[in-house]
Amino acid sequence: MSVKRTIYLVEDEVHIQQLVKYNLEASGYSVSAYTSGEEMLEHCESVLPDMFILDLMLPGIDGFEILRRLKQKPKLKTLPVIMLTARSEEFDRVLGLELGADDYISKPFSIRELTARVKALFRRSDIPTEAAVQVLTAGDISIDLERHEVYKGSEKVDLTLKEFELLKILLQNRGRVLSRDLLLEKVWGFDYFGETRTVDVHIRYLRQKIEPDDSKPAYIETVRGVGYRFI
Repeated sequence: MSVKRTIYLVEDEVHIQQLVKYNLEASGYSVSAYTSGEEMLEHCESVLPDMFILDLMLPGIDGFEILRRLKQKPKLKTLPVIMLTARSEEFDRVLGLELGADDYISKPFSIRELTARVKALFRRSDIPTEAAVQVLTAGDISIDLERHEVYKGSEKVDLTLKEFELLKILLQNRGRVLSRDLLLEKVWGFDYFGETRTVDVHIRYLRQKIEPDDSKPAYIETVRGVGYRFI
């Protein structure tokens, strides 16, 4: 018997909270709902979920601050996060992505769309078990696919799930130019409803972590008007 995936939902609008909780539970997930970030973070000290869905506008600490705190904790920083908000400005989307959110959906939203994104994010976060260790290397960058770890020389680099997947696909296709649309499809999935700006944000953050000088990239090259190439 398979174990249900657990989702922590932080949403202060009761009718939206109940709607999301009911539909996700009907799809086979276990959902714990909270009206404040403080309450949810306190519960994380004892029991960890498999995913977070965070509303942006909340009483007390907002969704951005919750996300910052999650990414500061080793046990929580790699867990997938979906931001749920009534604000749709590009600044908010970009800020959420830069802070480490994996997806972003604006209200009003289709509950089917949200459920599809949850399923897609869980699929992408599943790491297959393989008998032998697989390691990709280029220069002083190495990726251990089995352990899901990245090293720059001997130093371990902490990447989000999306950053890891981007680096992996670029390294697996070194020398080839990969378009933004292709990277969206491969990393975020067919049912991702985002924009190619999402790729640019994650590439910029990835460069800050692996490049000797992110203002003069030595690994990830921008091919203007097309996409990116690992060189």
